[in-house]
Amino acid sequence: MTGTGLDVDGVTLTAGAHHLVRDVSLTAGPGEVIGLVGPNGSGKSSLLRAVYRVLRPDSGSVRVDGADAWSLSVRRVARTLAAVVQDPGTGFDLSAREVVAMGRAPHKRLLDADTAEDAGLVEWALAAVDASDLAHRPVDRLSGGERQRVLIARALAQQPGLLVLDEPTNHLDIRHQLEILGLLRRLPATVLVALHDLNLAAYHCDRLYVLHEGEVTASGPPEAVLTAELLAEVYGVAAEVAVHPGTGAPQVTFLPGEPAAAARGRA
Repeated sequence: MTGTGLDVDGVTLTAGAHHLVRDVSLTAGPGEVIGLVGPNGSGKSSLLRAVYRVLRPDSGSVRVDGADAWSLSVRRVARTLAAVVQDPGTGFDLSAREVVAMGRAPHKRLLDADTAEDAGLVEWALAAVDASDLAHRPVDRLSGGERQRVLIARALAQQPGLLVLDEPTNHLDIRHQLEILGLLRRLPATVLVALHDLNLAAYHCDRLYVLHEGEVTASGPPEAVLTAELLAEVYGVAAEVAVHPGTGAPQVTFLPGEPAAAARGRA
């Protein structure tokens, strides 16, 4: 697993007359963790779908390791990129270990048997997300958080150079949120992740892209992007942003009331 570069250049996606995203560009260098943040309906999931080749852009391009993603074979994409999507449904009459082993499929021919290397990677991926004890349990009988960890493990077993994750902390308890994001931070892979929790994004991401109404409103290091003014503009909330004394990362505290009213109250 080595980091793969990603370049999104001027991507526009539409649904009928409605723009899902408009002229969005972003980059992710090998090994970077790039966060997508923004309110519901801002275009985060749509943009991710363009990266992992579910939605073809109306204009613009997505390049993975310098190659047009839509020109690559399905097999090559699967060897390079793994995606963890929101609410994929169960639909699996399989054990957790069997689901994670599906991540090895892109590296095998149709009738190839599992190798010792495959088995080792599956065990490593389960352990990495604290799911070893779930290995023999049917996935459709797991809780939402347990199932989410198994799906992340499947992506890890794929050994991709680029990991694309849409709200991977959904359904996870606080401990597993921190552990999963810490794991993503330590991987050599490039990571593009959509997150709702701005404090988690501030701590774990190298750079953030803020989407609002389908466009990039701001981008850069978390400390440059997460400001009270931006949160008021994009989210419509009042907030204070300070540097956390323990982590050195921005810490967002949301305040009651409208942004302008909260500002007047502090004046």
